[in-house]
Amino acid sequence: MVHPPCPPWEILLWDSGFFACRIGRLNGGRLDAALLSAVDAWCREEAIDCLYFLADAEDPAVARTAEAAGFRLVDLRVTLDREMAALALPPVPDPAPHPTIRPARPEDLPALRRIAAASHRDSRFYADPGFDRARCDELYATWIEESCRGRMAAAVLVAGDGRDGKDGKDAAGYITCRLEGEVGEIGLLAVDEAARGRRLGGALVGAGLAWLAAQGAARARVVTQGRNARAQRLYQAHGLLTRSIGLWFHRWAAARGRRET
Repeated sequence: MVHPPCPPWEILLWDSGFFACRIGRLNGGRLDAALLSAVDAWCREEAIDCLYFLADAEDPAVARTAEAAGFRLVDLRVTLDREMAALALPPVPDPAPHPTIRPARPEDLPALRRIAAASHRDSRFYADPGFDRARCDELYATWIEESCRGRMAAAVLVAGDGRDGKDGKDAAGYITCRLEGEVGEIGLLAVDEAARGRRLGGALVGAGLAWLAAQGAARARVVTQGRNARAQRLYQAHGLLTRSIGLWFHRWAAARGRRET
């Protein structure tokens, strides 16, 4: 089958290697009968085991087409943002809003990996039974480690629990940040379960926004899960408002095969 010159699909090499299966992604947010036929052919040719698709939530016909084609809804992708200089929004906090917020250090890694492995279970990967939960834990542990090494974030800020932090044992939470042009992005945010209820999450978001402001970001943006109401309230309290909602679908090869028979 002849595919479009610039097809809206791709193989995700990192995801495929990490989960040890062939993973692809359909881009563009749209899906109709003609595109679906081409996508199915590509998936067969490339032996795709799992296909991600982020659908436009404002077009219910796309969701119906995806469900009829064997895709399973696994998450709502909620994007929030704010203008950093908007006078009507809460001001960005001072760069040091909490005495125990500090840059991550190499000795923090064991604690940060442990926190990450237990803190992101609202994500779409855990909602999909096709992914092994232990590998999902390791996904976020790897993510925070790569962020600390500068590969997936420009800054990782750590919330301490008030103890001497020279050996990394005081690490009780983290936030990751990076800058894309004039847009500052918050990546991962987590607080150790044992340290919750002490407003460390709010302190981390404030520190993250302050870091982005110091880098010259004109706008701040964060993506979270539709089922994570606690995170949404936290970001909204810092002036980030919902900008868009997308529907994350996954389809495994077995589901595609049932549709084609």
